Amino acid sequence: MRAFVFPGQGAQVVGMGRELAEAYPAAREVFAEVDEALGEKLSDLIWEGDIETLTLTQNAQPALMATSIAAFRALEAEGFGIKDAAFVAGHSLGEYSALCAAGALSLADTARLLRLRGKAMQDAVPVGQGAMAAVLGLDFAAVAELARDAAQGEVCQAANDNDPAQVVISGNKAAVERAASMAKERGAKRALMLPVSAPFHSALMEPAATVMAEALASIEIAAPAVPLVANVRAEAVADPDMIRQLLVEQVTGSVRWRESVEFLAAAGVTEFWEVGAGKALSGMIKRISKEAVTRAIGTPADIAALKG
Repeated sequence: MRAFVFPGQGAQVVGMGRELAEAYPAAREVFAEVDEALGEKLSDLIWEGDIETLTLTQNAQPALMATSIAAFRALEAEGFGIKDAAFVAGHSLGEYSALCAAGALSLADTARLLRLRGKAMQDAVPVGQGAMAAVLGLDFAAVAELARDAAQGEVCQAANDNDPAQVVISGNKAAVERAASMAKERGAKRALMLPVSAPFHSALMEPAATVMAEALASIEIAAPAVPLVANVRAEAVADPDMIRQLLVEQVTGSVRWRESVEFLAAAGVTEFWEVGAGKALSGMIKRISKEAVTRAIGTPADIAALKG
């Protein structure tokens, strides 16, 4: 059994998706449609821009989605499609890519929602007041306790449960720095401050959740062709109203990626195809489920290897 999974922020690189667009008309059309939906040539930034501008949240989110859907359309052109999967899932913004691939959201709506989501998340907290850090070598429960102890009246919470040995914390900068400095004495191998511009998946993102609730209320969401394993529940959902609710909760809620992969493995998924830029999810999946077979699909060569 197979699941298609879609990467989140951090996977972006200048040039991503360009070979796909050159090799597959269907992939090229994805970038053109995203450009049209946003009223700007995002594809120029993706392929020829500078990494600092591409990494801005409001650019990175629609850019990564466009690259994922371009790769997915290229797969479809070669005879692989949603019919070949039992589930879809995505890491944070990748959840939108997953819903687009499964037919629950239109490509144009997905691009506009992610542009809005990225801007709202950036605007929710003034630059320099929030932070995130990756804690390595402790499990989720231990990191959640560490975050609570470091909060001291501020926001500090476990934000991304990525795999058994990597949990990301998020919140007010001083609190996250306290947690990072306390981590080693709690048994962590190390704690790394992350180069991000906002404290994603924390209570500080509440203003962005409000923006997304309003935006999603007016968007048509169809039942996906296969169930989505949602970040905040780590279980399968297919009801459009529930999906809408969970996309709002996702802004402030934890990304329960480890549990999501465990759910998929327990449901019988043995193959995980990571569709889009990079291989970060494949690495996490292998650390969560040793038996899992992973494939990263972001170039024509990756697709050609499937047919070999």
